[in-house]
Amino acid sequence: MTLRRTRWVRVGVAVSLLATAGCGPSGMARVTVPSGASLRLAADSLEAAGVIGSAKLFSVYAKVTGRDRSIKAGTYILDRRASWDDVVNALVAGKGIVLTLTIPEGWDVKTIVPAISRVMKVPEAELETAVRDTALLRRLNVPTPTLEGYLFPETYLLPESSDALPIVRRLVAEFERRWKPEWNAQLEKLGMTRHQVMTLASIVEKEARVATERPTISAVYHNRLKIGMMLQADPTVLYALGRHENRVLYRHLEVKSPYNTYRNVGLPPGPIASPGLASIEAALFPADVPYLYFVAHPDGHHEFRTTVREHNEAVRQMRLLRRQAARAARP
Repeated sequence: MTLRRTRWVRVGVAVSLLATAGCGPSGMARVTVPSGASLRLAADSLEAAGVIGSAKLFSVYAKVTGRDRSIKAGTYILDRRASWDDVVNALVAGKGIVLTLTIPEGWDVKTIVPAISRVMKVPEAELETAVRDTALLRRLNVPTPTLEGYLFPETYLLPESSDALPIVRRLVAEFERRWKPEWNAQLEKLGMTRHQVMTLASIVEKEARVATERPTISAVYHNRLKIGMMLQADPTVLYALGRHENRVLYRHLEVKSPYNTYRNVGLPPGPIASPGLASIEAALFPADVPYLYFVAHPDGHHEFRTTVREHNEAVRQMRLLRRQAARAARP
């Protein structure tokens, strides 16, 4: 046997021994293999993520086993304890590839469903059925027909071949994980159900443009609920209309819907969007302020007032500022 062949046999034995079982740290790792990347480049990423111990030896192992030129690009979730054979098999077969799905705060089901369909390549009809899953609705004690408000806004890494119901379950599970057990005591203090708080949180999410105003906006609605005053929340009107409008006009306020808080006292039947954690906390812990009214400033923040006279004056001032801003914007 020649010296060169002996060396390759020794290397082959060495990498075979290293590849038989995982010996890295426990846990899962995210590794991205760019399109057109060589196996050596992928191996560098695997080593950096702690999936393998040596990019050089792993590359030799893949070459010795004849699988160094057939890896699939994508983002993988891989077990750091996996053997090299399992890792190479995953890269060749595309097993473990995940897709990134982002649900922003304030999106409603009508927006979320097509977004999931587009990213995950799942038919919208199947997702429409999944968001009406009766088992999930019962588990969350949701009285509305859909899981509106409970598809938690977050960035998710989901297996490429996921079906509609497991995807929806994952989003719901994230909501359940984020709901803090100690918040249940606050529900009792407020005299509200979780569903009612989530409904209010969704309105706060849609109203707030400045993050620090969330607890104050929440307080306005809590104060109105206490005295039986209509919430008169513009986002609920838009939800009732079922379409986007740049401005809510007087004619829009007449839409007949239990979600129209200009026609119905109290909270609407359910959330109008998926609120983020900050809005949920604001709904649970409103600011200690006496305000009953607010109006948006042209720059997005709100002016808060206690009496209708003060509010009407603030509205007059905001209209004047908007007209001035419109004139200044003209060429």
